[in-house]
Amino acid sequence: MTMAAVDHASSRRDDEDGGTRTFGGGRALALLLVITGAAGLLAAWVITIDKFKLLEDPSFTPGCSLNPVVACGNIMKSEQASAFGFPNPMLGIATYSVVIGIGMALLAGARFRAWYWLGLNAGTLFGVGFCTWLQYQSLYNINSLCLWCCLAWVATIVMFCYVTAHNIKNRVLPAPAWLRNGLAEFHWVPPVLWIGVIGMLILTRWWDFWTS
Repeated sequence: MTMAAVDHASSRRDDEDGGTRTFGGGRALALLLVITGAAGLLAAWVITIDKFKLLEDPSFTPGCSLNPVVACGNIMKSEQASAFGFPNPMLGIATYSVVIGIGMALLAGARFRAWYWLGLNAGTLFGVGFCTWLQYQSLYNINSLCLWCCLAWVATIVMFCYVTAHNIKNRVLPAPAWLRNGLAEFHWVPPVLWIGVIGMLILTRWWDFWTS
């Protein structure tokens, strides 16, 4: 499958607004934004509910705390879980909802200017950067995993990779021709490799536990 099948973006020049070029997105890209946004929103919602339960009852054990490694409660009790002074998933509830809204708009045929696509790219870049920081904290400082967090990580990585590929394909982001052509044919490679590396880090970090 080529990038054209995933992101068949349409563009036009609107003479009424000064010749500003606008871009749409293919149905597959729109659905991808809706699905990844919904996955992230679900994860953020569940974590938020469990966080409030934990604040009410410090002895509460979240349902996703399955063993010494997969222990969501340890994540929720950590300082990193409120990096901005409030629970991290509350930020996710707001941002993933925006992504779902953009995906739905694209499904309805919406077109956006280049600056809008750059804004979405910047938002997903912040999201994937924040997730990467949380991954490091989870694996090497908190020493626990949260399955709902992992779902949000995967959703954000896929979201970022395909929004970036869309912008490169439509020259919203500058890139050499070989990169545009490569992403058109192998758009699935970056997210698969990225998620694969995280999976290997998780596997090796607790190798003794997984193999015992």
